[in-house]
Amino acid sequence: MRYTAILLLSVILISCTPSNRGNMASEGPANIIFLIGDGMGLSAVSTTIYYGDQVSEFSRFKEMGLIITSSATHKVTDSAASGTAMAAGKKTYNGALGVDTLKAPVEDITEVVSKLGWSTGIVVTSAVTHATPAAFYAHVEQRSMEEDIALQLLDSNIDFFAGGGTRFFTRRSDQVNLLPVAREKGFIMDTTSLAAPGSLDPDQKYGFTLSQGGMPPVLQGRGDFLPEATSLAIEFLSQNNKGFFLMVEGSQIDWAGHANRADYLISETLDFEKAIQVALDFAEKDGNTLVVVTADHETGGFTLSAKQDTLTGHGDYKVIEPSFATHNHSATMIPVFAYGPGAGQFKGIYQNTEIFHKMVALSKE
Repeated sequence: MRYTAILLLSVILISCTPSNRGNMASEGPANIIFLIGDGMGLSAVSTTIYYGDQVSEFSRFKEMGLIITSSATHKVTDSAASGTAMAAGKKTYNGALGVDTLKAPVEDITEVVSKLGWSTGIVVTSAVTHATPAAFYAHVEQRSMEEDIALQLLDSNIDFFAGGGTRFFTRRSDQVNLLPVAREKGFIMDTTSLAAPGSLDPDQKYGFTLSQGGMPPVLQGRGDFLPEATSLAIEFLSQNNKGFFLMVEGSQIDWAGHANRADYLISETLDFEKAIQVALDFAEKDGNTLVVVTADHETGGFTLSAKQDTLTGHGDYKVIEPSFATHNHSATMIPVFAYGPGAGQFKGIYQNTEIFHKMVALSKE
């Protein structure tokens, strides 16, 4: 009996060794959804509390951290350098996409996980060739090279993309229409509307560019494009049982900050929150998906202050008055929110490059 018990215990211990983890629940996530509110500082996040119609989706996160966003060359980063830092784990100069300070290409997260068999996708409200999305697939010396970026997108590891930017495929200076080229490279392209849910073939690749440049702002009738495209991307990418990586950007929070328009910024942040809800709902149901939400930098020095009485000079603490300090980016630290397997790794204060390293480490567990 004693021998039998020892033998049984040995079998149990052997079955629990790392070499047999394939039969056990993995510590790392099977999927990663990375959401970036471009230009979204803490005050912008706070608008979901004061201007939303329901409890803020940010309240669902229990793991939080802060990132330092300065680029390799400037204390205040631009979206290209910060996007590259988060996508590829390298500090670089402002304007650079997917290259280091010596202009050499650096491997990004979509290239890393594609080697693991994961599917990859990008959903944005800017052009799909804009700085932040391009950081996840392109390697160019300057973010302004959007025609080159469009070509690189079609040769990249990206399986699904949705946003604006049709003109970089069809109204190019080289007179080449890239839509037939996209089809030759395996993409089913649509420049009119998103596909219906449940209609996407897992053996195809898809591209949706629904405006010539950036998508219209929410205030000008964009509707629920961002949450709907996020849902469609998740539905499509999750058909791959090896895993997926999806980057979703609320691009125009940044544009609103540059314009110092509070109504624009608040509406774009609330729209971005809808995409966060889609991601969190999927992750909660799936149980093996990591959701990370952050920003590349803050824009506008946006804050929520008490309204100033111009006659008395006193503040009315019952009324919030959104205000801006600049039309430019700022150097403030940026919050990071994480949910799901590995979420605890995103606590603390660290450089934005660590986002990449944390995601890569978790994807390989």
